[in-house]
Amino acid sequence: MILDGKIREDVKQHLSVLDEKVKIINFTQEIECQFCRETRQLVTEITELSDKLELEVYNFVTDKEVSEKYNIDKIPAIVLLDKNGTDYGIRYFGIPSGYEFSSLLEDIIMLSTGKTNLPADIEQKVKEINSPVHIQVFVTPTCPYCPKAVLTAHKFAYLNQNIKSDMIEATEFPHLSNKYNVRGVPRSVINESDFVEGAVPENMFLDKINESLSKIGAN
Repeated sequence: MILDGKIREDVKQHLSVLDEKVKIINFTQEIECQFCRETRQLVTEITELSDKLELEVYNFVTDKEVSEKYNIDKIPAIVLLDKNGTDYGIRYFGIPSGYEFSSLLEDIIMLSTGKTNLPADIEQKVKEINSPVHIQVFVTPTCPYCPKAVLTAHKFAYLNQNIKSDMIEATEFPHLSNKYNVRGVPRSVINESDFVEGAVPENMFLDKINESLSKIGAN
């Protein structure tokens, strides 16, 4: 068991605000995957704490068609869907442990309640983005500022189907950390070429996205 008694009670209380069902999809395999087993155990234990949660587990290799459907190219991976099975492009690559555990819970609540708690003007500007945006937020479990960056990116994805947002646990995917020159976290990569350092306010994050799109004449 990963969650002890007190944490289980805290999580259960936290999830008591859920309105609608949320589906958690976990992609895993038994060999050559750091933290796959622990990630599966974690989402299994979370699902047990609310009747609003449903879990599906797939093998990354043998369930290849499902992996491809959700564009899963590395594991462990978590996808969250709302009650209608809508995929908002919210992804977790690597175990959401430590501080990132709170990000997963907050995302579940967002999909269940339909509320981002973003200012109305920010929500509207995010919805107006009409070009593809891919955000990769590199984190570590011990980083207290990382959840804010992850949640901002995931909220943007929830609001706009053009935006896809990944949490990537930097130490589990060192080749990606090296590729994007991750020296500190959180580091958010926008469309491969632009970066946001640190947990900046939502409006600054949005400005950086629009700045990135303007460079390529998009939006």
